[in-house]
Amino acid sequence: MSVEVKPQEQSSSMQSTIENKIRQAYAPDYLEIENESHKHSGNRTESHFRVLIVSDVFAPQKRVERQRHVFDLLSAEMKTIHALSLRLLSKEEWAAGQAEHFQSPNCQSKK
Repeated sequence: MSVEVKPQEQSSSMQSTIENKIRQAYAPDYLEIENESHKHSGNRTESHFRVLIVSDVFAPQKRVERQRHVFDLLSAEMKTIHALSLRLLSKEEWAAGQAEHFQSPNCQSKK
């Protein structure tokens, strides 16, 4: 298992909570969490996250099922998070390069 924390930030309490819940639920082979709040307007520091999870738990599920499951898992956190960008892949999809060019869309208020 590997985790990548982007160097421009320190792990926040919200980011740690997200990471812990994801680890417990999916036992990911790869997990990348980036707090992108600094790229958006406003003064909220834990409002925008980009998450890449690679786990074979996702293999039998369709994309919508995967996302629904993660949003259900993080339902308490979603009460304060403004944006959560997800890329949820099986190991096979990861090996095929489906994580390339994973970027969050621009925030409407900061283009």
